[in-house]
Amino acid sequence: MSKRSGVLLFVSEFIKHPLQLGSIIPSSGFLKRRIIRNAKTTGAKVIVELGPGNGGTTQALLDSMEADARLLCIELNERLYNLVKEINDPRFIAHHGDACDIESILKLYRINKPDVVISGIPFSTMDRSVGSTLIGRIHGVLNSGGRFVAYQVNPRVSELNTYFTEEQKSVEWEWLSVPPIKVWRWQKS
Repeated sequence: MSKRSGVLLFVSEFIKHPLQLGSIIPSSGFLKRRIIRNAKTTGAKVIVELGPGNGGTTQALLDSMEADARLLCIELNERLYNLVKEINDPRFIAHHGDACDIESILKLYRINKPDVVISGIPFSTMDRSVGSTLIGRIHGVLNSGGRFVAYQVNPRVSELNTYFTEEQKSVEWEWLSVPPIKVWRWQKS
């Protein structure tokens, strides 16, 4: 599928399922670079992306990763999963399913604890208990020193995050994104 077709599919899926997607348009190049800087993908051996959408950020992650690293993407939306699974890279695994099942999905593919978990899924539209549970599961699977990076319009992800301390948190704005968006990073002790 062409890049343009992927963007049109993303917009179409946002219109059908606005609570599943965080934005009406895919991430800008500026946002992708900020995510990669915050995730510190260089040196990471295992990266998990929750909600890869049309795969734009996924491809940027693959471009930034080392040759022996692995990237697992978990996508709930079937049409977007079918799009992202077309990415052809031996380091990449696409999984159709719920991010809350991150532990069992890692086991299914025999993937070690991740060094980085990146999420663009909108915590603001999730039930509070589901969002809090998901963050707890992310914290539980991360390697010691691992990073959880969430790019969000709404600060709810930070409000729900009781698993990391304030000292483990940093936040930056990416103004060159539609809409402007915050990138949160928590690093596990």
